[in-house]
Amino acid sequence: MPIIDSSLAVLSLWAVLGYLIGSIAFGLLLARAMNLGDLRTIGSGNIGATNVLRTGNKTAAALTLLLDGAKGAVAVLLARFFAGEDAAQIAGLAAMIGHCYPVWLKFKGGKGVATFLGVILALAWPAGLACCLAWLIGALVTRISSMGAIAAASTSTVFLLVLGYGSAFFLGVLLTLLIFWRHRENIKRIRAGTEPKIGAKKA
Repeated sequence: MPIIDSSLAVLSLWAVLGYLIGSIAFGLLLARAMNLGDLRTIGSGNIGATNVLRTGNKTAAALTLLLDGAKGAVAVLLARFFAGEDAAQIAGLAAMIGHCYPVWLKFKGGKGVATFLGVILALAWPAGLACCLAWLIGALVTRISSMGAIAAASTSTVFLLVLGYGSAFFLGVLLTLLIFWRHRENIKRIRAGTEPKIGAKKA
């Protein structure tokens, strides 16, 4: 944990702001703007980049990935600039929660992978790059998107510690647990051998 320098009011403010930033459903907005349909009725029904890819529009999927990652990074960087490291971690966690459980969509959001990577990159960019590499390797080797997410989350706390960002370790644990929770059905399908490969049109 970082040293707590900010007041409860300041931390609460950045928790709210982080949540609101994280809850912006870029995948849903892009799909509508590009006439791709309602993501909630396509493929897995998820609002993230993997499901956007199932529409066949790679540009929309790439933009969703970048924007979902950016909102996690923006929440962290704004909080760090205006308040400090303690607020940055609170905002990062809140952005993840906002993406996964957005109030605008009745708390039915995405699985948080891109936002998770954005948060880690903004908090500790060397660890973030390592997590991105772990995600890429996991996804490419298995051709399963959720395996990339699990690989990145599983190694994130190790990277934070090894690369000298121990103050973010507790946050890393919380983010990892959230990623695993949001992927619990994927994990069941991976064990059963029924998890779809990248590029599949059905969940």
